[in-house]
Amino acid sequence: MRIREAVPADLRAVAELEGRCFSTPWPDSALRYAMEGEGCTLLAAETEEGALAGYLALQCVLDEGYINNVCTSPEQRRRGVGSALLEETLRRARERALAFLTLEVRRSNAAAIGLYGKFGFKTVAARPNYYECPREDALIMTLYLGEGQT
Repeated sequence: MRIREAVPADLRAVAELEGRCFSTPWPDSALRYAMEGEGCTLLAAETEEGALAGYLALQCVLDEGYINNVCTSPEQRRRGVGSALLEETLRRARERALAFLTLEVRRSNAAAIGLYGKFGFKTVAARPNYYECPREDALIMTLYLGEGQT
């Protein structure tokens, strides 16, 4: 598997995967912004055959990192795609001297919560009724990267 920055030519594959995996998928304009917007990076995970296995959208504001979306193809789940995307994100976050990375995750998504926990993310709060289809709370999980952070 290879992790690289997504480019506009990837938009169709990313949008297709987004539509397959989420009940309220991002529109193409939001996916394009995740690739090209100020402080934004969309990482693509590619199989050895060149197929899109997953992606992660990261937005950096000053020394803060926001993981806005993580998606793994259903056929590629439990094969290390999410871990590879997070490892590359952490490498980039440390390179940029980010103070923290934070994200929201569905309260019921035990697999994702476990993955984020493996990387040191901790639940710091909840957002009631954050998600739609179905309506559900989000857990806010944060990983502090700077020295002396908690």
